[in-house]
Amino acid sequence: MTIQQNQPTLLQQQYLANINPPEPTVLTELRAETAYHRKANMSIAPEQAQLLKWLAQIIQARYYLEIGVYTGYSSTAMALALPQDGHITACDINVTYTDIARKYWKKAGVSTKIDLYLQPALITLDTLIAQQKNNHYDLALIDADKAPTPHYFERCLQLVRSGGIIAIDNVLLHGRVLRPVQLHESESTSIMRQFNASLVQDHRINMLTLPLGDGLTLIQKK
Repeated sequence: MTIQQNQPTLLQQQYLANINPPEPTVLTELRAETAYHRKANMSIAPEQAQLLKWLAQIIQARYYLEIGVYTGYSSTAMALALPQDGHITACDINVTYTDIARKYWKKAGVSTKIDLYLQPALITLDTLIAQQKNNHYDLALIDADKAPTPHYFERCLQLVRSGGIIAIDNVLLHGRVLRPVQLHESESTSIMRQFNASLVQDHRINMLTLPLGDGLTLIQKK
């Protein structure tokens, strides 16, 4: 019975992969290398990357801000989508994983588009604000540790221009935010549950959460 229920989903995924734009070879190779790592599920799903690329093209994005690089799938995909004079500001703290990202940025021919800051993201974001980069970025992706997400969001809201987009990944926390409040639940679960609920009442933005990957929230700054 379980197999019968899962078959349409697998067929649907295969069908959508066949009719959607093909994944660039460099991204396929990067996904394959990332799959060997213990935390391979930290990378965004290919369909999420396709959506972000599509949105970037619609809003004619040139400047992209990424919080949480991991092995570089999303940053490589976005660098390929941006125009030749586009630029990415990437934030992470893990040298081991971002060394893989650097390898694929070079392989994809996009390394000159990307500046990587290896330090806590809030330091980088506050530095960008101090450098008067407010309203500079067209699109931002928050895909990092979850407890600071509200702080990342507030900084991104300053740094992204009006009409620009902020995407936040893993907002469902593998279903943990769907459960009733638990006595001993993690701080991240509690914070994300409250943060998710707050967005629909935030008059500074338009927002929509989609069941892509582990939950993807798209936010447009008014």
